[in-house]
Amino acid sequence: MHDFIFHLFSNFPKPLATFLIAAIPVTELRAALPLAYKVYGLGAFWSWFYSVFGTFFAMVIIILALDPIAKFLSKHISVFDKFFKWLFEHTRKRADKRMQKYGSWTIFILAATPIPLIGGMTGALAAFIFDIPLKKSLPLLLLGTMVSGLIVLGVTMYL
Repeated sequence: MHDFIFHLFSNFPKPLATFLIAAIPVTELRAALPLAYKVYGLGAFWSWFYSVFGTFFAMVIIILALDPIAKFLSKHISVFDKFFKWLFEHTRKRADKRMQKYGSWTIFILAATPIPLIGGMTGALAAFIFDIPLKKSLPLLLLGTMVSGLIVLGVTMYL
């Protein structure tokens, strides 16, 4: 899967390819940053910057687009209405203890964790599902993504 994605962007300018690969939920900055640093030869700062920016860009799109899309689909297709009600209820039940314990910092923790199935996009989804206001969620997601990028950069540089 990753090889396909890397090949897809092989003819793009390296900074743009890094940004776009980081914006893909499957790869995020976990794949984009090492690629930019080790394969594309971008410097540490630029590898980090384009990767963080790409992942954060996708997170903003997710937060801004999910609400209108969910409302539209729920209004016009009953299956989606049932699905979103189940999804929100199920997710809130499973994560309620963490949200009570850490509050909105939970999305920072998710965004700062650079492991598969947890990370920036999961943090953005949690912000949406738990209805955390943009003024609060976007800075926490950006900060978490920056921290995640530093972790991935550190591992990349020293392996």
